[in-house]
Amino acid sequence: MLGPVECRDGAGRPVRLGGPRHREVVARLLVARRRVVPVDRLVADLWEEPPPGATGAVRTFVAELRRALEPGRRPRTPSRLLATEGPGYVLRPDPGADAVDAWHFEAEVARAAGLAPAEAAPVLDAALATWRGPAYADFPGARWAHAERARLAELRLHAVERRADALIRSGAPREAVWDLDAHVAEHPWREDGWHLLATALLRSGRQGDALGVLRRARQVLADQLGADPGPGLARLEREVLRQADHPDEAAPATGDEVWSSAAAAYEGSVPARSPARLEATASLLRELAVTGAGGLGAARRHRAAAVAAAERTGDAELAARVIGVYDVPAVWTRVDDPDAARTVVRTAERVLARLPGDAPETVRARLLASVAVESRGDALAEGALPRAADPPGGAREPWRRRARQAADEAESAARRLHDAPLLAFALNGTFLQSFAHCGQAARRDAIGAELVRLARTHGLLGPEVLGRLIRVQALAGLGDLPGADHQATAADHLADRYERPLARVFTTWYRALRTTLATPADLAAPEAAEVTEAAYAEAIALLPTCGMPGFATGLPALTRLAPVVRAGALPAPEAFAEADWGPYDPWVRPLLLLGDNRPDEARETLRTAPRPPHDLMAEPMWCLLARAAALAGDPVLAARAAAVLGPAEGQQAGAASGLLTFGPVVTYLAEAREAAGG
Repeated sequence: MLGPVECRDGAGRPVRLGGPRHREVVARLLVARRRVVPVDRLVADLWEEPPPGATGAVRTFVAELRRALEPGRRPRTPSRLLATEGPGYVLRPDPGADAVDAWHFEAEVARAAGLAPAEAAPVLDAALATWRGPAYADFPGARWAHAERARLAELRLHAVERRADALIRSGAPREAVWDLDAHVAEHPWREDGWHLLATALLRSGRQGDALGVLRRARQVLADQLGADPGPGLARLEREVLRQADHPDEAAPATGDEVWSSAAAAYEGSVPARSPARLEATASLLRELAVTGAGGLGAARRHRAAAVAAAERTGDAELAARVIGVYDVPAVWTRVDDPDAARTVVRTAERVLARLPGDAPETVRARLLASVAVESRGDALAEGALPRAADPPGGAREPWRRRARQAADEAESAARRLHDAPLLAFALNGTFLQSFAHCGQAARRDAIGAELVRLARTHGLLGPEVLGRLIRVQALAGLGDLPGADHQATAADHLADRYERPLARVFTTWYRALRTTLATPADLAAPEAAEVTEAAYAEAIALLPTCGMPGFATGLPALTRLAPVVRAGALPAPEAFAEADWGPYDPWVRPLLLLGDNRPDEARETLRTAPRPPHDLMAEPMWCLLARAAALAGDPVLAARAAAVLGPAEGQQAGAASGLLTFGPVVTYLAEAREAAGG
């Protein structure tokens, strides 16, 4: 049972059980542990919607299994192994625990508990070696296996920790370090694992590495559970810091003193070029990035250097951990530093290619999630993007396809591993890669809702803030303003309570959008412009100090343009002479030229215009292109814009960004379709 379900005879030869349903019957009966399972229960467990004749099919499976499991049994002789009793069937392997690997594993773990450490370690080692993969691996979605799979997985984690403890106690701490390092990477919420790893390092004479592990544990527990380390970890940390014989000694009285003492001990104990220092630096940068604009900018400047230094060590797993630990929630789809993003992605891909085959799956999955997050929008595109009038795909399509593949693989691995922090990171990548098509607000709302549920179940602060901000954007795009209001309020509460100031930037911009969405559609353009200017005053004031140039640049000018295009007018050149359009200039410029009565130049600009990036501003930029194409008489581009915007027909252009709106998408669709002759 400890892996894909399989059966062997007394000589160790494989027994062919038949198809997947046959193996599932065997597994389901073994889960019952020699108790009868009624036929109707078997039918319900094997099929979500039982087909006609399901009961007869189960009886056929049982008959065929009896022939496979007891080939020497005479006809019409009752089966000793797979018996019919009352309303169902029961599977009774030999009484010895060795008959079923899961039962043998349990028995050996229980036996090791009564042995001396030197004797327990090899027993647990042999027991753990019986695992060939997750329990009942070929039935991952079966409800009947869920509780048993979870119980066995927990028992396995307990056995890993008890084996490490036995090695440490028997004088072999170095042998425990590697497995424990992988263990805490895959299961970072288990304080016993962190304690054992730090103890093993300490007993191996690696005090600096032990301190680095304890600091990492403190950061992980705070980030993922919102909790401080338990008493055991806290005592061990004090012991390492003070090099004392009495681990119960009181800690320094203030947080500043603890920080100063720990920092001094770390600086004095950890060599400048040690892997522990690199990992600690990467973890610190992650924490720094969420403290505000200054911290985000500093983390961004130093991260690429840390990644490069880790790769230069030649240790692929170390480089993978340094890259993958930076799971800073990302809600905006345009990167602040495209060059740095390209560097991280290319390094991650090289490290992925060099990772050893036995590297922990969670390390590989974090690298894939990093690729997906850093590749958001068109972060990897170099030079001009494909023209808007070109067919779908273009020269950059392989980059986008790889990023979406990385997101899918990371999410699948996280679900398979039941790793909540990893799943949150992977879902961030899935969200950032969900912009291949317009009109996907409902899909993104589902991603945000799952992030919120996951975060609240497992105490993950960052992912909860992220999930709520994603929902603010998506619900605004879907027109559910009360729902978006609720999510914005919850995000503000978390931001204030846990010092996440950047969340306020996005909720303040949403509330400005909220005001414009509530403005009467028939309000004259001058009055609408006044309402918009007043609504966005506070939001725009936050931009110079938000530390997010990829978010901030160009937005003030777009808020001034919005009421003009909502009214169906062309922008007056003199009104926007000093406007900084930032990255949005290629899609605004044709309208500005048309407003300046320069249609030939507008048509030429449209001919060379790049396709809007796959990001939160794609829909409003396509709307600008649709209108310009219609007014300039470009039927090819108008048809392309209509095709792209079609899935968003019922939405407000730009509202799903949580920032601004150019009005109903259907208006621009009608203009584009008419210009295209459709």
